[in-house]
Amino acid sequence: MLNKQKELAEQLTDKQLMQSFYASQILICGLALFFGIFFFEHLSALFQLFNFSDYRGWIIGVLAGLAIFSFDIILMNRLPEKYYDDGGINDRIFTDRGFFRIIWIAFLVAFSEELLFRGVIQTQFGIWIASIVFALCHIRYLSNWFLFLNTVVISFLIGILYEWTGNLASVFAMHFVIDGSLGLYLNYVKNRHKNGRTYPVKS
Repeated sequence: MLNKQKELAEQLTDKQLMQSFYASQILICGLALFFGIFFFEHLSALFQLFNFSDYRGWIIGVLAGLAIFSFDIILMNRLPEKYYDDGGINDRIFTDRGFFRIIWIAFLVAFSEELLFRGVIQTQFGIWIASIVFALCHIRYLSNWFLFLNTVVISFLIGILYEWTGNLASVFAMHFVIDGSLGLYLNYVKNRHKNGRTYPVKS
């Protein structure tokens, strides 16, 4: 299955890959808004779960994101390449994009996914359902047990933070820092590799 994912990824042009990415994020946002209409008295109540004035929540989210990212980098450097092999999708999405585009991609993913998985699903059905559904929706990880487990655990940790703070802004910050840091790191690694320098990770 992973080989098929690699073949499909290689067949897609960069434009097609990004169109697919943006379509998936639009779909996730659309689902969040659709279910938000049914599960909340007013759709505005869903967005009120973002408390941007809670600076403590922002700080906790950022620090938690940096902790997860740092631990993940340690594992990437120590584990065999196959453990982080998603068919090359992450590499293609994040590398050669430039700083601001990577930040935009991370922002979009964090906002849309947290709006649906924590704002709607966890709020209505609990942390376990949200974590499992979150992992299952990352289809490219299903063929790699380590990446799937890693995604479930990270989703659960994000869910715990949401349970603790009750603030979507906190988990948005955590998710954004994880994805943004990973994207910038992959881009940095790819550029070092292109320039003939030592390749610092095995993935």
